[in-house]
Order: sequence, then C-alpha cells, then structure tokens
Amino acid sequence: MTDLPRIAQGRYFDELTAGDRFRTHRRTITEADLVAFINAAGMLEQIFIDAEHGGAMGGRPVPAALTYCFIEGLQMQSFVQGTGLALLEVSTKVKAPVRVGDTIWAIIAVSAVRATSKGNRGIVSFDVDVLNQDETVVMTYTVTRMMAGNPARTA
Repeated sequence: MTDLPRIAQGRYFDELTAGDRFRTHRRTITEADLVAFINAAGMLEQIFIDAEHGGAMGGRPVPAALTYCFIEGLQMQSFVQGTGLALLEVSTKVKAPVRVGDTIWAIIAVSAVRATSKGNRGIVSFDVDVLNQDETVVMTYTVTRMMAGNPARTA
C-alpha cells in the first residue's frame, strides 16, 4: 500500500529548479476567519475588533499576519506537504490592505536551490507574490526552507 501515490504530495527539493513558478489555490477571507485569527493570536487591536472603526484603510481590514499565514497554509496543504522539513528565514513586505471578503492567492517562484552537505535534503528559496481577487499584489515575501529530497533517488 505504501507504493500508492500520495494525494497532495509536495515537491522535493531535487525536483525544483531556479525559475520554476507555481500558483496556489485561492482563499476568500471571511469575518469568521478574522475573528478566529485575532482571538487565537491575541491581536485584539481596535481596527480589527470594531466593525464600525473608521480607520484610514476603510472596510474591514485583516492583520497582515493573517494574510501571510493563510498563504503559507495553502502551500502546506499542497506544495510542501510531506517534503517541507524546516522554515529557515522569511522577509515580508506589505503592499496593500487585505479586507474581509477579499480572495487571496499567490504566485511562488523558486529563486535558489542547493543540496545540503549531508542527508537527502536541500535548501530552497522562494519569492512569493500574494495577490487579491483583482490581481493586485498585496504582499511579497521571500522564504527559505529546508526540504526533503526524493527518496527514490537515493534508494
């Protein structure tokens, strides 16, 4: 049974090349998402807890951390599922607000791949552009991960 392909198996580092590009599924952010996230994270800032708040951004903004976490979650469910070993570094830039009702998704570009000195694993860097339903870039980040190598290549 273990020889059957796994559904939503991620990419191994040795299957990636600098320049490869992928896109995630899309995810609409709901009021329930906002409430659950800010309560779990303790981000009980007025701008997030008061639906009548008249802030400069307008609408019902969500924390940038929520946007980042949801895009990482979309990747965990597919792209790095079963292959991601460690998150090593992240650098984030917020470009535009995300609000309740927005639909976010990402384009992931592989920027660097290198094998580690021991074990069947590698270090992979990605450039991630997060977009909304209008294809406006709302966040960019670079992320470096340690990822497993394909076990069939070492067997």
